[in-house]
Amino acid sequence: MHDQTVEIVVGGPLSHDLVVTALEGFTVTVDDQGRTHVVGPVPDQARLIGLLAMFDGLHIAVISVNPIEDGDSHPHRVT
Repeated sequence: MHDQTVEIVVGGPLSHDLVVTALEGFTVTVDDQGRTHVVGPVPDQARLIGLLAMFDGLHIAVISVNPIEDGDSHPHRVT
């Protein structure tokens, strides 16, 4: 895995403290269905697994993990 931008979609809102501390550098938005979209850089597979393990440890349901390629038009990506 190379340094890339990913979107992790989770069920429900995230606490402000989690966003500020663990997700610094990520864009966090909530859609109309109440799902939270976390978009940001992931330099390697260890970081991705760490993020997923954090959500799992907090009992936050991960709905999807999506790579975002440069130039992709994505409704939740902030450019």
